[in-house]
Amino acid sequence: MVTFTPGQIILHRNTRRGRLAFVRPVRVISDDDRGLLLWLERGAPAVNEVTTDGRGSRAMPFTEWVTSGYQLVPGSWQGPGILLFFPPGADHSVWWFFTDTGAFKGWYVNLEERALRWDDGAVAGVDVIDQDLDVEVDPDLTWRWKDEDEFAERLAIPEHYWVPDEAAVRDEGRRVIKQAEAGVFPFDGTWTDFRPDPAWDVPAALPAGWDRPAVPRD
Repeated sequence: MVTFTPGQIILHRNTRRGRLAFVRPVRVISDDDRGLLLWLERGAPAVNEVTTDGRGSRAMPFTEWVTSGYQLVPGSWQGPGILLFFPPGADHSVWWFFTDTGAFKGWYVNLEERALRWDDGAVAGVDVIDQDLDVEVDPDLTWRWKDEDEFAERLAIPEHYWVPDEAAVRDEGRRVIKQAEAGVFPFDGTWTDFRPDPAWDVPAALPAGWDRPAVPRD
């Protein structure tokens, strides 16, 4: 299996039916038996998929999105820094959200087809397929589903949607919700006091090879 080195800059990429939906450089914090932990810094360069007239997928009905032309446009991550955790073999990642001053805000469970690792030598990363439905978990461990309407709208057009199994997505969400309710790792306070090293720089641009084809899935 591809492994990453703490301090290494890799790419976090979301794909849709083989197309790149976003690409962001992230720093490896750790890669061990617990999983892969990454840091996305404010101001990091990025590219995002939009329609040829510049609109994102959430700016229109899904019926319009699937009949549009697409392009990748450069931008940057504008929010506060985020910790991203990928448990081994799991169909989700857990994100730690922080305020502008670095205070912990809560967890975000991003339901997704599991991260596939790749390493081309000069550039490496993980590819996921975001499944749209998510779970928000507050510091007091209360939780709620997020984007259920969007998930339902897209499931109604299965010939164009990249999520083939609604039940599997919800089952994964419920499994993680049980962890949150129990307050077990990663919802046990681990990393809630994380602070990035002030000496870390933000990449000026995405590295060559950021647009390599998505990793094939079985």
